[in-house]
Amino acid sequence: MKNRFIKKPNKQKKKRQVIPLRLNILFFVIFILFSALILRLGVVQIVQGETYKRQLEETDDVSVTKNVPRGVIYDRNYNLLVGNSAVKSITYARSEKTPPSEMISVAKKLDKLITVTPDTKLTERDLQDYWILTHEKASLARLTKAEKNLDGAKAYKKQVENVTKADLDSLSSEDKRIATIYKKMTAGYALSQVAIKSKGVTDEEIAKVSENLESLPGVDTTTDWNRFYTYDETLRSILGSVSTEKQGIPSDKVDYYLAQGYSRNDRVGRSYLEAQYESVLAGQKSKSNSVLDSNGNIVETVEKYEGSKGKDLVLSVDVEFQKKVEEILKNNMQIGKASGGSDLFDRAFAVAMDPYTGQVLALAGQQINNKGEYEDYSLGNFTTAYNMGSAVKGATVLGGIMDGAISENQTFYDQPIKFKGTKKKSSWFNRSGEGGRTLDPIGALEISSNSYMYQVSMKMAGAKYVYDGPFRASTDTFDTMRYYYNQFGLGVKTGIDLPGEQIGFKGDDKTVGKILDFSIGQYDSYTPLQLAQYGATIANGGYRVQPTMLKEIRDPSTNGDTVGKVATEIEPKVLNQIGAPASAIKEVQEGFYAVTHGSSGTGKSYFNDIPVSVAGKTGTAQAYYDGPKKESTMAVVWNTTFVGYAPAEKPEISIAVVVPWGYRENSSDPKINMKISQQIFKAYFDLKEERAKAGKDSSKVEQPINNKAAAAVAQSKLND
Repeated sequence: MKNRFIKKPNKQKKKRQVIPLRLNILFFVIFILFSALILRLGVVQIVQGETYKRQLEETDDVSVTKNVPRGVIYDRNYNLLVGNSAVKSITYARSEKTPPSEMISVAKKLDKLITVTPDTKLTERDLQDYWILTHEKASLARLTKAEKNLDGAKAYKKQVENVTKADLDSLSSEDKRIATIYKKMTAGYALSQVAIKSKGVTDEEIAKVSENLESLPGVDTTTDWNRFYTYDETLRSILGSVSTEKQGIPSDKVDYYLAQGYSRNDRVGRSYLEAQYESVLAGQKSKSNSVLDSNGNIVETVEKYEGSKGKDLVLSVDVEFQKKVEEILKNNMQIGKASGGSDLFDRAFAVAMDPYTGQVLALAGQQINNKGEYEDYSLGNFTTAYNMGSAVKGATVLGGIMDGAISENQTFYDQPIKFKGTKKKSSWFNRSGEGGRTLDPIGALEISSNSYMYQVSMKMAGAKYVYDGPFRASTDTFDTMRYYYNQFGLGVKTGIDLPGEQIGFKGDDKTVGKILDFSIGQYDSYTPLQLAQYGATIANGGYRVQPTMLKEIRDPSTNGDTVGKVATEIEPKVLNQIGAPASAIKEVQEGFYAVTHGSSGTGKSYFNDIPVSVAGKTGTAQAYYDGPKKESTMAVVWNTTFVGYAPAEKPEISIAVVVPWGYRENSSDPKINMKISQQIFKAYFDLKEERAKAGKDSSKVEQPINNKAAAAVAQSKLND
């Protein structure tokens, strides 16, 4: 009964005591979490805010670079030689995060807006990649369980292997168009524009693409440029070429160009002047800030720096004169080919330069190809070498004087030279040994005496000549003679601002008697440009001046009618002064004058109708053929040359003409070296007189651009 009155525990009351405790704990935890969150937000916003802001800008606001037009190239009279023709272009720039699926989507949309011809160079791998991207589920389904667990590259390789011929055959022409667009989109590097279509883009296509840019991330419409050459093949090899976007930077110079800020698909000068002056012509790329969405696609682009067009080159070459020289070469080569024994004759060269400044006025070369057509071979003036014959005898005389082997007025009796066990060596006019005469340097040059030069070289070798006796001399004489020849530019690089210059070939037969052949230009070989530098050195009184193709560098034109301001004027560069007294140089100059004016001069009958006096030296060298017709290698041929300048009293032009392998042994000489030389001088002074009468002055501060011919060529390129 007592149990009835026992008080039972109040369970409800106990529960009310437990709940508040739990709530307090929960509230405390929430308080701690909120405090940590507030603290973290404070750290992020106040302490690390600037850092995260920069990271956000780097992620969402990136720079995209665009190429600018290259500088143009003029001749010395501001005739446009190389220009840019503007072309409409549809471009694409991807980010590093843009997935292939997004690019395929854009490519499909572009295919509906522009006309694209499937690329005939689409490879099997290109089509396999495209099939995989457009049949992703089917491609993955073909992988085994083990293959799916491979790393990405190995698994993809299996996907490629599983693409069948039937899969590729199922691709339609539309698929191939889209694959072509996709291939172009992937050709460029991230955040670098590539051209999807830059040829034949219509106004309608530009309008359609422009209207849909919001749905085409990374696509843009812009203006691109193509190089055009106003004078077709004139100087074409010297001007060089520019790579296409597909070719990009040369593989052998990748590191160099990347270090300069180039992209791999940038267009750069590939050869000669375009390559030599790449840093001048290229300009500074424009820069734009592009906003990327969360997928890494470019959704907005704002120009930040419009870039600067490349500077313009003004060459030293006179294009009108250059064209005349090229025609002179062709016309006389036809005469030469009509002569007997000319089956190996296929080339001729001519260099004209200002002997005081080194500016090249014309650099012409013509070659006959297998089809009998003439081709520009201006490069041969500094990349090929030949025996020059008697044209180098001025260097022999001055070398002997500088060496102290002979005096300035040294005389020798012209006689056949004979050593024991050898054939006689004589001048061309004194084979029999009769009718010889005593010659000084002027007389020896006038009649081109071989005997005189033989005796100079023997003096340099320290040999005492006895008819039919032994010839004892040190082979060091070869090096001694080369030392003096080098001072004129013979056997060394001229320093011209073009890549690939050769120095010629040194004779390797150390028989001491070959020293005599050296003295008359029939041992070592030289380039036509070296011969021109040698002639200019004598013309200007003994200064070897570096030849240059560049007259000045100018800022881009601001109005298209006149050239820009001079940025850099190219100053003459003297490489060395020969170590001969002025009186000795004067003696050789008088000898050169006697060649063209003396009663017995070897070139006296060729320059009578030139309005000014010409001085120079003729040359003929017996040589061995080493040209493209291998079956005739080592056939005996004759090279003919001429080096000279005018006016003789105060030269303003110096030329060198080289006609290699003009005719075979025992054939007659058509003398086209002399005809070419005469016609070049005449063309130069006739053109000078014509311009004087027309009142043309190339020294004006503001030069009008002579672009009528260029405009016609540019328009024809657009029409194409």
